[in-house]
Amino acid sequence: MSSSNQVQQQLKPIYQCDSQVHRTLRSVREHLHQLCGRHCNRLVVVETMDGEVYEGYIRHCHNGILYLTLSNEGCSRAFFPGPVNPYSNFVLPLVLFNLLTISLL
Repeated sequence: MSSSNQVQQQLKPIYQCDSQVHRTLRSVREHLHQLCGRHCNRLVVVETMDGEVYEGYIRHCHNGILYLTLSNEGCSRAFFPGPVNPYSNFVLPLVLFNLLTISLL
């Protein structure tokens, strides 16, 4: 018996995603990917399930990750007090499954 077969026999998952949950998550991911693709380069506010809020431009969406370029426009409103946003050119990767809302500005 090869060593890879032995390793596979020894592996026991501690979590197995339910097949219905898997189908639902895949459907949501595909929907969000299409939605974000249609709104590339648009200014948005994104809220995560943990209550974090980000303002920026949708740059790209790939493999369940939304890439958001943070906005200078939010620095005076909520996110970065002061005249200069030190993260203005920063691209923030956000996992689509962790997003609660995406709102166009």
